[in-house]
Amino acid sequence: MCEKIRKIFPGIGKCGIDLNVNYDDEINQWYVSLIRDGKELKTYLESGDAELCIDDSLGIEIAQLKDSIDRRPAN
Repeated sequence: MCEKIRKIFPGIGKCGIDLNVNYDDEINQWYVSLIRDGKELKTYLESGDAELCIDDSLGIEIAQLKDSIDRRPAN
């Protein structure tokens, strides 16, 4: 999933925004977090949704997450 996200957003991971993708077994969901300047924003995806909509829906989710973290003031 990380590679797909980096394909859609090549700047993530290279422009001061770290990408972290994990699966939470307790809630059966993927979570994607973007971290910049010690601040972290997350989005959660149902397991099936992540695999089915990796290019469309996930792209929109990550774009919104990236916009949100970009709007936060730097430390």
